[in-house]
Amino acid sequence: MALALGSTPFGMPPTAFWIYVCAAVVLAAGLVKILPELPREHGVNKILPFGRLFFAIPLAVFGSEHFTITKGIASLVPRWIPAPTFWVYVVGIGFICAALSIVLLVQARLASLLVGVTFLIFVFTMDLPAVVAKPDSRFFWALMLRQAAFSGGALAFAMSPWSKPQKTPPEKLNRAVIAIPRFLIGVPSVFYGVEQLLHPAYVPGIPLNKLTPEWIFGREFLTCFVGVVLIVTGICLLACKKARIAATLAGLAILLAELWVYLPMLIAAPTDLVALNYFFDTLLFCGTILLLANSVRGSDPQSEVR
Repeated sequence: MALALGSTPFGMPPTAFWIYVCAAVVLAAGLVKILPELPREHGVNKILPFGRLFFAIPLAVFGSEHFTITKGIASLVPRWIPAPTFWVYVVGIGFICAALSIVLLVQARLASLLVGVTFLIFVFTMDLPAVVAKPDSRFFWALMLRQAAFSGGALAFAMSPWSKPQKTPPEKLNRAVIAIPRFLIGVPSVFYGVEQLLHPAYVPGIPLNKLTPEWIFGREFLTCFVGVVLIVTGICLLACKKARIAATLAGLAILLAELWVYLPMLIAAPTDLVALNYFFDTLLFCGTILLLANSVRGSDPQSEVR
């Protein structure tokens, strides 16, 4: 497997090559499936079907890394879990299959549910212990809330009628269950927004430990703008007030940051693993929020999933 993955054309590093291959395959499959859906949407809602594409592409990309940088990812697995390399491969296969399933709407409800549970497992087995060990690290908090938000997006899609081609509703869900995705995305949104206002020199969206390059025009203005949007929309999500429009606006703000900051960073270093991971990580966050927006039906929690 390592020999096959290591054979890449053009002298491109294997990790970058397979990232682009997986992204291209899911993008092509997704456009074939999503473009016919667009005439049914109107206005700003036309962005919503792309939520599952923006979610699925990074999922496949990160799945590919489980086969190209296996050793590094296995080192992140807690020591008390046996056979870490085996689980790295299992999760990698699962992410790639789930990406295709979600974007093509083939067993998408089951796939998104499993993805949501997987991210929650990451939270409780890796991120939460790191936060407990070093609670003063804002970056550990950002990482934990990132995984929680990803889980929320997947669970929102699993609960929505859009996870079936015929839009058949899932079984009736109570208020507490419906509120879980909003909570898992709303809390990180508010936290990230505050962090971006306090530290505008760092990259927008998910405030990780990386400064925005100085050559990005208006970088601090954009970070503060995205921060304000995330705070306001995050509060709306938690209060379940205008939740759909709030999630849509938040998703558009993250998409703006993706095009303004992360795409130029990737163009400047197209084979750099750090630039690739930041680009697709932010795209996944954008897809996460848009999946929530597409699952919401009005401000009444009982009408969010029908």
